[in-house]
Amino acid sequence: MLRLLDFCFSFFGLLFLWPFLLIITVLGYFDTGSPIFCQTRVGRYKKPFTLIKFRTMAVETASVATHEVDRTSITKLGRFLRKTKLDELPQLINVLKGEMSLVGPRPGLFSQELLIHERELRGVYNVRPGITGLAQISEVDMSTPVKLAELDAKMIQTITVKDYFKYILATVTGSGAGDRVK
Repeated sequence: MLRLLDFCFSFFGLLFLWPFLLIITVLGYFDTGSPIFCQTRVGRYKKPFTLIKFRTMAVETASVATHEVDRTSITKLGRFLRKTKLDELPQLINVLKGEMSLVGPRPGLFSQELLIHERELRGVYNVRPGITGLAQISEVDMSTPVKLAELDAKMIQTITVKDYFKYILATVTGSGAGDRVK
C-alpha cells in the first residue's frame, strides 16, 4: 500500500512541480554552477544507490556527513533550500525508481560505520530509506547515530498509513530542522 502511495505521490509531484524544479535548477547554476548533487548512499538491504538532491553547498565541499561539514560551506541559495527542505525534491526521482520511500529512515553514507552497525542491529535496512520520517520531524539527525537508529526502528515497527501522512505533512509544514552542520 505504501509503495503505491510513494509511486503516485512521486509521479504526480514530479509532473506538477517540474516548472518549480526547473527554476531551482537555473538558480542553482548561478549559485554554484552545478545545481544537482548526487551521492552514493546506503539503501535497502545495504545496497548502494545514487541519491539526487539540489546542491546546497559549495562544489568543493568534502563528501562527508552533513554534521561534519563547516557551516560556511552552505551557499546563500543552499540555506534557503535547506530551510524550506526544497533541496530534497529531486529525491522524488529516487522514490519513483523504487530506491526510496517518501517516509523511511534517511539514507546514510557508507563511511558512517557506527550508524550502519546500529541500524543493522535493529533491522532498519529491511525497508527503503526515506525522504522524511519520525527522526526528521523529531530533530534527530545523523550526529547521534544510536539515537537515530533507535528512532528509525521504532518508526518502522509502528508505522501506519496515518503516520505516513502525518510525517509528510509535518515535514511540509516545517517540523524538524534538517541535519546539523558545524
